[in-house]
Amino acid sequence: MEFPEDLKYSKEHEWVRLEGDTAVIGITDYAQDSLGDVVYVELPAEGDAVTRGETFGVVESVKAVSDLYSPVSGSVVEMNDAVVDGPEAINEDPYTEAWMLKIELDNIEELEELLSADEYQQFIEEEK
Repeated sequence: MEFPEDLKYSKEHEWVRLEGDTAVIGITDYAQDSLGDVVYVELPAEGDAVTRGETFGVVESVKAVSDLYSPVSGSVVEMNDAVVDGPEAINEDPYTEAWMLKIELDNIEELEELLSADEYQQFIEEEK
């Protein structure tokens, strides 16, 4: 299981990569592995607002339907149409090709409340 060091992680199993003032968001390798084969993704549209800790979409797999929770607050500047059209990409490459949203951050300090790769890995071990 991968835990890239350059990402921040939420306890709801989403990741964030900061690119300038933009936060790129997706689900973690652990989350996709737990879900199994992803068959459907529902994401907000460009211009929609997302709020830290609140749902922003849904991911459906052969095992379950799970809400997606935003790790940061801001406005959607781009959604990954490729992941909506081909949700199986989440199982293949959750950290690069299968990002979900790009968010213009309302408050960059929210990133400080997220977990590092090591903290996230420890959190998963404790959750099992």
